[in-house]
Amino acid sequence: MTAEARGAFVLGVDSGGSGLRVALGSADGRHPVSTAVCAEPVRTGAEGIDAGHLLEQVVPMAVRLLAEAGPGAAITAATVGAAGMATLGGQLRARLPAALADALGVRRVALAADAVTAYAGALGQRPGAVVAGGTGMIALGTDLTTWRRADGWGHLLGDSGGGAWIGRAGLDAAMRAHDGRRGGSTALLARLQAVFGPAPELPGLLYPRTDRPALLASFAPEVAGCAADDEVAAGILREAAAHIAEAAAAACPRPADSGGVPCEVALTGGLFRLGDPLLGPLREELARQVPRARVVPAAGDPLHGSLEIARALARSGLRLPAHPTLLFVPGVT
Repeated sequence: MTAEARGAFVLGVDSGGSGLRVALGSADGRHPVSTAVCAEPVRTGAEGIDAGHLLEQVVPMAVRLLAEAGPGAAITAATVGAAGMATLGGQLRARLPAALADALGVRRVALAADAVTAYAGALGQRPGAVVAGGTGMIALGTDLTTWRRADGWGHLLGDSGGGAWIGRAGLDAAMRAHDGRRGGSTALLARLQAVFGPAPELPGLLYPRTDRPALLASFAPEVAGCAADDEVAAGILREAAAHIAEAAAAACPRPADSGGVPCEVALTGGLFRLGDPLLGPLREELARQVPRARVVPAAGDPLHGSLEIARALARSGLRLPAHPTLLFVPGVT
């Protein structure tokens, strides 16, 4: 890679609940991207996301990727995308820009919420909206002047239609069937027992867990699997689709802000791997709630989005709007 080493590199980081990924790519995007993965999630404490722990993971991987790139390789811009950045990223914003400059010599840095890197990965720097669905659910849109956010408030306050929401609704229907209450589903009760064991033991399994949202979300595929033959399961997915479309409608740029052109909406994240049982009603709800939406495939994932933002920084061409917590760019925000 010696020819590539003579050019500039950018660094992208994607930190989430299941671990951390780092990517090194050429600033012009013409060469293959090298990646490294750490399966240990970055710790979160009383002061938010632990900047020291993130640096302990990112810096050695970045140094190794630079060494593999060849002599003289240098990073000109970096983007760190992290789940929880908007609400728990104070320590990252205070420490990371200087620390990355000291450790890697990088002077252009952006710190982004994972919804922003998901947006950049899916749509690049075009106006539109992205719905990122996994355990949780958030919609984010922009007219390239301001951001519009809808939901993403966690499983207790929102994330309506996300994996944990679907899983909890499915387990509720199963427990109703166990009790003989209205709204129950014997099909979902059978799946609960197959996955978790006897229904009366579920509270003791669920409530002590610190990863309750993930455990709830693990039942979402069971709901989707029952939907073809069980009206209760199908109804849960129709309601989830309505919530997701509602968030997309709230995040889309207003018609006056977009010049009346259709709003591009991209769907990204593991939630949509549930397939047609969810996507079918979601397409119907989007057509009803956001008739001017044009659903487009996501071009890439959040790690790809981190690299895209870093490349834009490297060429002084960042069009996505800077924001104090969603997209923090020192010297700009």
